Amino acid sequence: MKVTIFGKGNMGQSIGKNFELAGNQVEYFGSSDRAEKLGDLVIMAVPFGALESIANQYKDELKGKIVIDISNPLNFDTWDELVVPADSSAAQLLQSWLPDSKVVKGFNTTFAATLQSGKIGDLPTTVLLAGDDQEAKGTIKEALAGSPLRVFDAGALKRARELEATGFLQMTLAASEQIAWTGGFGIVE
Repeated sequence: MKVTIFGKGNMGQSIGKNFELAGNQVEYFGSSDRAEKLGDLVIMAVPFGALESIANQYKDELKGKIVIDISNPLNFDTWDELVVPADSSAAQLLQSWLPDSKVVKGFNTTFAATLQSGKIGDLPTTVLLAGDDQEAKGTIKEALAGSPLRVFDAGALKRARELEATGFLQMTLAASEQIAWTGGFGIVE
């Protein structure tokens, strides 16, 4: 599968590595690049503030595509709140900007280091997906099948609120040096 990643930073590279390990073709685009032909799976590995601009720029090209939002809409000035309405999420806003795309929330509850290593302590790194399109979530899980990551379906797109709150909590714990940026939350089965 061809995977397009908007974002060349640590998260974009770490996510891309896992798709590559699973046998997918991955391409990366930065803020100054122009993407001509997007893959069937598009990952928005960009800050929340960049989502609307990319959605507007590529709205036609993203029709029918699976779009993964990895952002945590954190107020980076205060590190004390999410900047989306309490009854919404960054992913739900992205879905409203891309009504003809299949938006899925994912990768926002993991750090780049745990995506690189495939581990959180002794546990495999877990990716939680929230989205309204079951087939889209299944496609993502299948595309990651050859990677070290575990993938769980966290429910409908409205569950993105809880995923973003979890990502926010994990980031604030790391920023206050209570956990390491190489750690995070894991799932024991």
